[in-house]
Amino acid sequence: MTFIRVSVTRAVAAVAAFAFGVGVASAAEVTLRMHQFLPAQANVPKNILHVWADKVEADSNGRIEIQRFPAMQLGGKPPELIDQAIDGVADIIWTVSGYTPGRFPRAEVFELPFTMTNAEATSRAYWELAQETMMDSDFKAFKVLGLWVHGPGVIHSKSPITSVGDLNGVKLRAPTRVTNMLFSTLGATPVGMPVPAVPEALSKGVIDATVIPWEVTGALKVPELVGNHTEFGDDVLYTTTFIFAMNQDKWDSLPDDLKAVIDKNSGIEFSAFAGAQMQRDDAPARKAAADRGNSITTLTAAQVAEWKTAAEPVKAAWLKEMKEKGLDGDALLEKATALIKKHTAAQ
Repeated sequence: MTFIRVSVTRAVAAVAAFAFGVGVASAAEVTLRMHQFLPAQANVPKNILHVWADKVEADSNGRIEIQRFPAMQLGGKPPELIDQAIDGVADIIWTVSGYTPGRFPRAEVFELPFTMTNAEATSRAYWELAQETMMDSDFKAFKVLGLWVHGPGVIHSKSPITSVGDLNGVKLRAPTRVTNMLFSTLGATPVGMPVPAVPEALSKGVIDATVIPWEVTGALKVPELVGNHTEFGDDVLYTTTFIFAMNQDKWDSLPDDLKAVIDKNSGIEFSAFAGAQMQRDDAPARKAAADRGNSITTLTAAQVAEWKTAAEPVKAAWLKEMKEKGLDGDALLEKATALIKKHTAAQ
């Protein structure tokens, strides 16, 4: 909440300064192109990325201009976004880390089933673990601005799904390598695709179900394409890790005072704000589905226990893969779990 309150205050101050002809440069010294895969009216660009961009512009007194390019308007496909940041096709990008499977293995620890508590605490944990283990390895090719996760993952399906057995034969879109592993283990047939492709895939019968958080269902019109939604109560089946990054050469070219502006608005507090905002945006989308008369099933603790037991092999398989990559997956999972617990308790 602190991030957004400060953002609004400074944005209003910047507008007032402009109106009276003081404090704002007549033209931007630096123009940055921000590229991402969702339509401009979706919650993440509207409530997170544009908030960040507006705040950076205001804090720089107009010296930085951030051009916003939604829905892959600069070209390419969502899995290409991270390379666009590295290659300078875009100056700033927001993407799903799992759109390039296996490229960011350490971040996958937060996507393991029943690991997350809530998006704000887990986003803080993600940033801290990245500071310790990822910035000089997985993320060394770009400047990291923010790292966060979304709220609880929900199953949205044409037919009701309550037990693990209900997934048998279901063609299901999952967002990342780890979630594909999960649903394959649980008996579904995973079908990989970026999230913008979900509406067409549902309408054409390419998939029978998808797993996404509530907040993006409105922009994708998912409640109009399926009639059933499965939640996991106080537990979280899965989440997805995101990367908000900047081209390293562009960053290096900035004067120190403008670097300071961007740094002040990035990092752990922004990451926590972004995660919390995504989870806040779940509620209106859920209400819209309920208002349509869709069936929303919240599993009992006993029902969730079946899913937890069935998902255990996924953690074991991931730990084995990490060992084969020369990474200490057990240490990563232990540290991630401890950080999530710490930040959850501090709320």
